[in-house]
Amino acid sequence: MKILSILTKGLVATVSLAVLAVTATGWWTYRTATTNLATDDVIVPDTPQPSTSGAPTPLRQPPQDTTILLVGMDSRTDAQGNPLSPELRAQLQAGNSTGEQNTDTMIVIHVPADPTKKAWGLSLPRDSYVNIAGGFGMHKLNSAYVRGKNAKANQLRNQGADQATVDRESTTAGRRNLIATINNLTGLHIDHYAEINLLGFSEITNAVGGVPVCLNEPVRDSYSGANFPAGQQTLQGVDALKFVRQRHGLTNGDLDRVRRQQAFLAGLANRMFSAGTLTDPAKITDLVNALTKAVVLDKGWDLVSFAQQLGDLSAGNIQFQTIPTGRINLATPSDGSAVEVNPGQVRDFVQDLLDPPVQQQQQQQDNPDSTKIQAQKQERVQKIASVEPINAGAIPCVD
Repeated sequence: MKILSILTKGLVATVSLAVLAVTATGWWTYRTATTNLATDDVIVPDTPQPSTSGAPTPLRQPPQDTTILLVGMDSRTDAQGNPLSPELRAQLQAGNSTGEQNTDTMIVIHVPADPTKKAWGLSLPRDSYVNIAGGFGMHKLNSAYVRGKNAKANQLRNQGADQATVDRESTTAGRRNLIATINNLTGLHIDHYAEINLLGFSEITNAVGGVPVCLNEPVRDSYSGANFPAGQQTLQGVDALKFVRQRHGLTNGDLDRVRRQQAFLAGLANRMFSAGTLTDPAKITDLVNALTKAVVLDKGWDLVSFAQQLGDLSAGNIQFQTIPTGRINLATPSDGSAVEVNPGQVRDFVQDLLDPPVQQQQQQQDNPDSTKIQAQKQERVQKIASVEPINAGAIPCVD
């Protein structure tokens, strides 16, 4: 089964650890957590290279801005790659441990240095048909990780490397290939990486006391086990997994599941910022214990500095959206049905997130001829964008 919204916890991992880093009661817990967290050297320094696809060089934002890739892994392992016990898999209703690691959830979180600007999360559907970095050509986005990992593993085996080296270095290569693919697709530059797996998703929802969600209609799905009434409710553990796992019976399949994921993230952010979670020592301890079991961050991430950047951030200043998409049943030569994506439209959409139209008004006044062009671009981008953004300042109802 696919656990699309595992990544919801990536946001908690980054935000909660950073916030408790600057609280007196959380300092010791924070130091313990950062010592025990799994890390990987996945952020590659900028090296200007000519593009073979026609895509522009990734746009580097000012150093104060922070762009994070949150990845949810559909894996039956812990943060160190150790298989979960049969008992844990049964508890999570996770099925057999196949050894596969699929990146089923990918969201870019952008936190601006300017406190007057909104932070935003941008979902990238796993079946988006895109150009995969590393010369692999056009495939589904969720294959970028495994293609990079397998290629590196084969190379290392041919060189006679031991299995531990193969596992470690190929995993790093897979993560780097996913980051490079998303950099090229969005025109952004990923500064930091946060990855969370199935175990972490369940344990962190328990640690925060559940996450509020809301459904427009009651749902009953035998595949995921989702069986929930309409209206607002609080979910945690296995029930939370069922909520974000469901894709059967949804009009737009995975795109609707992405919407569920965003609503869950919004509820999570609302919970973290407004329910006193980060000032409750018991909840902090449970949260940190959960994070250290199932979260991987990039090496060198200064969470204290990041915490300072989050000082004025509130749930109401966080929005979640989805990249523009076309057909959801695009026929492909070898990947089956995929989600159609136009890279140019994606980069236009991202640019409008970085520089919202209201902040472009002065530029348009300085250059009247640009007003009509900008209006046309806005109309086009909005038509291909998803529905209204989800704001973490409320508990949005979704299908």
